Amino acid sequence: MSSGDPDQPASASTAPGDEQRSSDRPSRVLVVAHRTAATPKLLAAVEARASRSPCVFTLLVPRPYWDPDTEEAAATLELAIPLLERASGRDVRGIIGATDPLAAVEEALDEASFDEVIISTLPSHVSRWLRRDLPHRVAQLGPPVTVVTAEASQRAPAAPQTEGARDSK
Repeated sequence: MSSGDPDQPASASTAPGDEQRSSDRPSRVLVVAHRTAATPKLLAAVEARASRSPCVFTLLVPRPYWDPDTEEAAATLELAIPLLERASGRDVRGIIGATDPLAAVEEALDEASFDEVIISTLPSHVSRWLRRDLPHRVAQLGPPVTVVTAEASQRAPAAPQTEGARDSK
């Protein structure tokens, strides 16, 4: 489409996925996450994206590289999908990908047409995906990429209560 096409209205929005489409189909958004698939920050990003324009979401969870034969990715899908559905207001499809997150995204993009990608990562000081520059590498595949980085406090373990702490209530 040329910028001077009189049949296409100009889009005032520059947010990914808000462009005028040649069809009426909703934008297809691939969400890539593992340990952060149900964090408040990702849920808020999905809710915000869903409120901008019609879209459908697919959650891609790469298998954990440290133990690819476990059911950890399936458990992540089971936990996160209902929360993502609540945030988006729509059904969310879930898929399990390869242990290499870039390969998992490449496979997902080969199998379906996605208009944009949201990558949810751990905080930068512990994120293997950020150290490997996953967002930039995925952006080179074509679709616009949004990165949602969990806050450290979202991943902090709860301090165990001691016997004395329970008795002081």
